[in-house]
Amino acid sequence: MELRSVEELMDLLNACRGAWATPGLGGGRVDLHQHALRTAALLRRTRPADKELQVAGLVHAIGPLLRPGEGAAQADCAADPVRALLGERVGALVRGHVPDGSPADDDLSRLRQADEEARIAGFDAGVLEDWRTVLELVAARNSRLGAVD
Repeated sequence: MELRSVEELMDLLNACRGAWATPGLGGGRVDLHQHALRTAALLRRTRPADKELQVAGLVHAIGPLLRPGEGAAQADCAADPVRALLGERVGALVRGHVPDGSPADDDLSRLRQADEEARIAGFDAGVLEDWRTVLELVAARNSRLGAVD
């Protein structure tokens, strides 16, 4: 799958509504849509200036929709379309958010921590539309960087 626009990504994220998965080591089923919003909101609290990290938290949960199955395969499946639209760093964070024993850098550690916290957190993380501007900003930055290379 190739994501060609923020609108396509928003549609995919909206499709997470009502989709449930049992991601990660923590067990327990999570609503993918709420999980994505909560992960992004937690990252916004801890790293308010790092829009790419926040966006990685938002989009990391699309894997189960693209490829039902287990962890790493879902992360790989989500990383490529995300990378094309949102850039190399976001794609790498999405791919690496599923622990596989490899050492994690600080950003990946923060994403993994927020991912785990968002499974049990019960706060209102707002609505997806609140993230449209941030997604557009990161996508536009990636588009400009791609044009320069």
